[in-house]
Amino acid sequence: MHLQIITTGGTFDKVYFDALSEFSIGDPAAEAILHNINPNLSWEVTSLLRKDSLELTDADRELIYQTVTNSPAEHLVITHGTDTMTQTAQQLKDISGKTVVITGAMLPALCKQTDAEFNLGGAVALAQTLPHGVYLFMNGRVYDPDKVTKNRAAMQFQDA
Repeated sequence: MHLQIITTGGTFDKVYFDALSEFSIGDPAAEAILHNINPNLSWEVTSLLRKDSLELTDADRELIYQTVTNSPAEHLVITHGTDTMTQTAQQLKDISGKTVVITGAMLPALCKQTDAEFNLGGAVALAQTLPHGVYLFMNGRVYDPDKVTKNRAAMQFQDA
């Protein structure tokens, strides 16, 4: 089993930047998380983008699409900002022969009470077990990209 993790930035990879209490996108948190848990599978992390998902362009989504399409891996996880992950998932839907699980975090991985580690672990497990297709994994649930919405007030993804 070989798993490719593609990182695009988002809250998942945000780090505290300066005295103005601003965050910026740092190194891929998935790399450190996976090294710490030492999963029993072959994996690699590809740092593709370092952007907040609200800043992703059509060209960025095309780059993600091409990266997934051209990857020799059959099982992929994409860490992504939560605001536009459904848009990216919808763009990837026509890719066949691969299982792609997109996940993110409501709080940066560096925060003590983050959901990043839980979401990454779930996505890694799901990428190995779900049939080919594109899925979102957030808040302990697997979602169809066409049937989910982000509820900012509840800090959750929910059925649309």
